[in-house]
Amino acid sequence: MRRPRLIAAAVAVLAATGSLTAPAAAPAEAAARWAPADRALITPGVQMYTDGAQCTANFVFTDAERRVYVGYAAHCAGTGEATDTNGCEAASLPLGTKVRFARGGSLVGGGETVGHGRLVYSSWLTMQRRGTTSANACAYNDFALVRVGAKHVGKVNPTVPFWGGPAGLRTEGTVTGDEVYSFGSSSLRSGVAELAPKVGTSLGAWAGGWSHDVYTASPGVPGDSGSAFLDGQGRAMGTLSTLALAPFAGSNGVSDLAHELRFAQRHSGLDRLRLVRGTQPFSPLL
Repeated sequence: MRRPRLIAAAVAVLAATGSLTAPAAAPAEAAARWAPADRALITPGVQMYTDGAQCTANFVFTDAERRVYVGYAAHCAGTGEATDTNGCEAASLPLGTKVRFARGGSLVGGGETVGHGRLVYSSWLTMQRRGTTSANACAYNDFALVRVGAKHVGKVNPTVPFWGGPAGLRTEGTVTGDEVYSFGSSSLRSGVAELAPKVGTSLGAWAGGWSHDVYTASPGVPGDSGSAFLDGQGRAMGTLSTLALAPFAGSNGVSDLAHELRFAQRHSGLDRLRLVRGTQPFSPLL
């Protein structure tokens, strides 16, 4: 995560006031479009380096032109302090900024480069350009897209490692007790693969449906920012944004993907932007 926002969010729980309805994910595209899941180098969970800061990819997206995008958190391109959590005011690197995809990055090195892309959409920059004033959107719309370079598209597969999926897009938020699954690639773990998959429980949606507080057996840490969250049916439900402080210390704040994606579909300028389903089925069994 960038200058890590994961330490920044205070939790003042708001009652959910409803949620937006977002289009479902497009059906899985022909497997020939993607690299085999077991050999792909750019997938959900890959490390993403922006101006030296490391985050984790969430899901793969495409548009009407069949261009390929990988999602991560907008704050991964932030240039301010960890306490700069208001996306309607926080400073960010510009669109067009180079992003490096890597594997095996740690505290002592940036890992093996497996591809490159450029930042083409940031919810933070878009909200600032549009003059967004919604407190919930400003605080929890934390989503960005990196277009994969043309010569690296053949390395991409949309399947979430370890778990499989996503099996679609969850549009109804979560309620307390819902199971969640995630996969983080923080460089702080020094490549310990066993710590990447996470299983947890949602405390429910709040902030008008824009955010979920979740507990996982191994909470997300700086470097996991942006990583994917799936629900118990393998549907994409969120993207890791913050580490909550008291009274829910140790939980993570997960931004609602349906809200984030619908905002991007309306304002990114990317025609028919959509989530891509995994080529491998969701399998929650450890």
